[in-house]
Amino acid sequence: MNSLHSVSVAIVSTHCHPIRKLLSFYKAKTKTKPHNLICSFRHPSNRLLVSALKRDSPDDEGPEKLPLRQNAASFDSGWLPAFPHVLVASMSNFIFGYHIGVMNGPIVSIARELGFEGNTFIEGLVVSIFIAGAFIGSISSGSLVDKLGCRLTFQIDSIPLILGAIISAQAHSLNEIIGGRFLVGLGIGVNTVLVPIYISEVAPTKYRGALGSLCQIGTCLGIITSLILGIPSENDLHWWRTMLYIASIPGILVAIGMQFTVDSPRWLCKAGRINDAKTVICELWGASEVDSAIEEFQSVSKDDSGDSDSRWSEILEKPHSRVAFIGGALFVLQQFAGINGVLYFSSLTFQEVGVESSALASLFVGLTNFAGALCALYLIDREGRQKLLIGSYLGMAISMFLVSSAIICPLDERLSNNLSILGTIMYIFSFAIGAGPVTGIIISELSSTRTRGKIMGFSFSTHWVCNFVVGLFFLELVEKFGVAPIYASFGAVSLSAATFSYYFIVETKGRSLEEIERSLNVKA
Repeated sequence: MNSLHSVSVAIVSTHCHPIRKLLSFYKAKTKTKPHNLICSFRHPSNRLLVSALKRDSPDDEGPEKLPLRQNAASFDSGWLPAFPHVLVASMSNFIFGYHIGVMNGPIVSIARELGFEGNTFIEGLVVSIFIAGAFIGSISSGSLVDKLGCRLTFQIDSIPLILGAIISAQAHSLNEIIGGRFLVGLGIGVNTVLVPIYISEVAPTKYRGALGSLCQIGTCLGIITSLILGIPSENDLHWWRTMLYIASIPGILVAIGMQFTVDSPRWLCKAGRINDAKTVICELWGASEVDSAIEEFQSVSKDDSGDSDSRWSEILEKPHSRVAFIGGALFVLQQFAGINGVLYFSSLTFQEVGVESSALASLFVGLTNFAGALCALYLIDREGRQKLLIGSYLGMAISMFLVSSAIICPLDERLSNNLSILGTIMYIFSFAIGAGPVTGIIISELSSTRTRGKIMGFSFSTHWVCNFVVGLFFLELVEKFGVAPIYASFGAVSLSAATFSYYFIVETKGRSLEEIERSLNVKA
């Protein structure tokens, strides 16, 4: 655990020097000495506290008064204790992003070497078998989390991720590459559910949204990394094997890193390990939070049955059914708002304005996605989840209508191409600010401790089904109706998603998970 906190110690030390200089200056000017200096990182305040300066004599007023401003000498470090644990978990999203992009270029080389070049159905199967595995992984993750907790589940889940990557890298037949991709998808399906659950349960309330946004940032970095590493595949027909071998490394790091992280205090309390839960709370949130946190955990579980494992049928009962409906609906709207279709056509859109390299175009899209995720990290705990979702979907709708208008009513070819590029960038940026990161975070926050695993598993399995359907029919619909009508329909769905978010989403900013759960129980 000490190794995980080394970054925290380094950052802390750099913030003590300005305070010392300020005190020395004050002493020289007033001929006084400081009575006390406290550098405290105990929660909940987690601020560097500088005490009032006491004069040697009440008659000595000094030539001038220099009031110390607390804000100038403060460093809000409440997120630091949880950050290393969240960072390790977010590496799972890096794996997800890497596997999204790893087939982007090399699929042609794979098809040529394994003997199915030109067979678009088999090429699509190699790419999409990943989704079938992810669906099974997501639907099974709820039971695993209930029984084993997030930490052990992460480690077990690393096995299919590592084996799948190695089997894919060593594949010499179609069955081997399909089997490897299925195993990877299985692991990804579990991880996509695990990461938001784990982060929401270990992060301090004040920073839960920002730390949760690391999911999206991890995914973006994974995509960017795979695109950069995929550049040599254009000249080296066997480079895809190296890329898939590399894909096993993050899985190994997650398995090892989780050995040094903590389990969710909420799961520990639900499992009856109260003392372990207190230890984790003290480490992550501060000793002053222990008693109140344990009391809150127990207050929402006192009406539960003796069995700590929830049943799938419980998500059909109030108030859980409402959250399950919101979770499923958000992912249906997210996928049918067209993110995968827009990403698919983004390379073609860039080619029309002179960007011939598909890898370069995809990299530019990835950087736009990453920039939006950084903005989400800054805004989510300031503006709230609901505002970000509404603003995100409105931006996506405007972007799609802009692109559709540029295609349908081209006043000038150059102008139309530029508007298409602008609309595509706006769409991806808008998605990354809200619809991408907030969806998984808020479903986890709205779910009760007892049914969180099941509701998240159901919601993400819905995501994978919709992802598959959009991928299956998108190109066929484009060929039949054209790009403009399909993009306009994406805009209409985005408007519907903004409306849904306005009427159905409960704001969770600044509220503990137990407070949210109690409020939903009252409404039910």
